[in-house]
Amino acid sequence: HDYAVALAEAVDPELAADQRLRYGFLLHDVGKVGVPEAVLNKAGPLDEDEWEVMRAHPLIGVQMVAGIKSLGHAVEVIRCHHERWDGKGYPAGLAGEAIPLGARIFAVADAFDAMTSDRPYRRALPFARACHEIVEGAGSQFDPRVVEAFAAIAGDLPDLHASLHTSPSLG
Repeated sequence: HDYAVALAEAVDPELAADQRLRYGFLLHDVGKVGVPEAVLNKAGPLDEDEWEVMRAHPLIGVQMVAGIKSLGHAVEVIRCHHERWDGKGYPAGLAGEAIPLGARIFAVADAFDAMTSDRPYRRALPFARACHEIVEGAGSQFDPRVVEAFAAIAGDLPDLHASLHTSPSLG
């Protein structure tokens, strides 16, 4: 959420001020409640059947929140945060400007967070390597304009990154 807000402020401050969009940043993976824990926490790579289950989570999330009218743009972040600039994403294979801007922003922030966080199947990448991977994904996985904004704020991210990864656990 915090990476996405910082990036949204760099890309489009008016969009970043939309509190409803911020709910999309928070709720982006709500559909994972419909994904079995064995798939979510698998230590190795997912097989094709498991990937099919995992790729359903954006649509499950949309089904869960679609009736909440006050979420507005947040629903599109939930639906489209795994779409890719080149059209090779899911669930709909949207490309380029057809992907809502909030989802394009969140895709970069989410990928950066995923790369810089330990996962059951791999250790976190070093901060600089993750930044490099984001830049390398411009024009294929990510909107080049959003990546340009990410690169512009990357120097400010170590402090945010450190605060997010050293905060005491709430549970």
